[in-house]
Amino acid sequence: MQSVFPQVAKSALTYEVIAQCSTSKARAANMTLPHGLVETPMFMPVATQASLKGLTPEQLENLGCKICLNNTYHLGLKPGKDVLDAIGGAHKLQSWSRNILTDSGGFQMVSLLKLATITEEGVRFLSPHDGTPMLLTPEHSIELQNSIGSDIIMQLDDVVHTLTTGPRVEEAMHRSIRWLDRCIAANKNPERQNLFAIIQGGLDLDLRRTCCIEMANRNTPGIAIGGLSGGEAKEQFCEVVSYCTDLLPRNKPIYVMGVGYAEDMLVSVALGVDLFDCVYPTRTARFGNAITAKGVLNLRNKCFATDYNPVEEECTCPICTPKSRGGMGITRSLIHHLAAKETSGAHMLTLHNVHYQLNLMRAAREAIIRDEFPLFVKNFFATLHGGNKEKFPQWAINALRTVNIDLLDDSR
Repeated sequence: MQSVFPQVAKSALTYEVIAQCSTSKARAANMTLPHGLVETPMFMPVATQASLKGLTPEQLENLGCKICLNNTYHLGLKPGKDVLDAIGGAHKLQSWSRNILTDSGGFQMVSLLKLATITEEGVRFLSPHDGTPMLLTPEHSIELQNSIGSDIIMQLDDVVHTLTTGPRVEEAMHRSIRWLDRCIAANKNPERQNLFAIIQGGLDLDLRRTCCIEMANRNTPGIAIGGLSGGEAKEQFCEVVSYCTDLLPRNKPIYVMGVGYAEDMLVSVALGVDLFDCVYPTRTARFGNAITAKGVLNLRNKCFATDYNPVEEECTCPICTPKSRGGMGITRSLIHHLAAKETSGAHMLTLHNVHYQLNLMRAAREAIIRDEFPLFVKNFFATLHGGNKEKFPQWAINALRTVNIDLLDDSR
């Protein structure tokens, strides 16, 4: 029987699970896109305005990044569609030869709500640049993403703050489904740009279930879980993520939007998630913070003024690697001196932090392939908290137990 739902045409994405954790829902997969292979699980650095703050495209490539994120809302405002069309898209604009995912602009409904009015037609808002009235519709969002030329494009969804309750959450969920249908119809390049649906429904599991079923029926190449990381308790976050991954097709990539803390990503991998993005590693670098396996180091603190060790021992990023092995050999002392005063300090920490995030997901993938993921997770939390199980966050303990990983059990 022919489907009554709008169906996505043949996509430019292949997704092959190459290993499945025998204990949890974690999986390692190969996702092939027009600009190359993406090995999941994968963290996607955020280059909002076609630039990852503090890094050149070549440096990002050298870190092993295979896909980064641009934002449709910002690129639509500046440089604008005409410039993107003239140059041939965002890959050429930013000299990036690998994959790009574009956010649709829906998140700005939450972050810029004081400027926005949401109706069935779309989102009316005032340009933050000059106050000009603007309208972002599902069709316009897709048109802009077609001009950007991103490998993965996101539907425009009706985003409400995570902690919102009542009829507005259900309204936004149903509207997101209707807007997906409009996005499918508007996509002029389905053979080279892969449209992902976004699951909404707040913290209401019944609404999430309805949305998962409806979105899966549209057969998009991949599916994102949206509307989280907005202040909800970690227990609620994990419950929604796990509930959705149980319902969504297992032959498609699953992306949780806006998640970038190491613990959150690793637990989410255990719950069945493939893709993540967040500005956290670059933003925190600009405040002098280094992400390490033993926690975040605020290198502005006075104790690091005479610390001549690398930012993180055994780290293979460009700044921690000694000069004798082709790295920069940067010390904590130098970063302390530069942090919050010289842009070079933020640049160095951005290199380190992005490397950390990418490497964590690479190591998780390797552990899944070896079928040693539960042990990898236990070692991660033990290292992060100095072996003190009393410091392990209860939300992580509880969430991992639902997928048969017991952080408090010393056995494999």
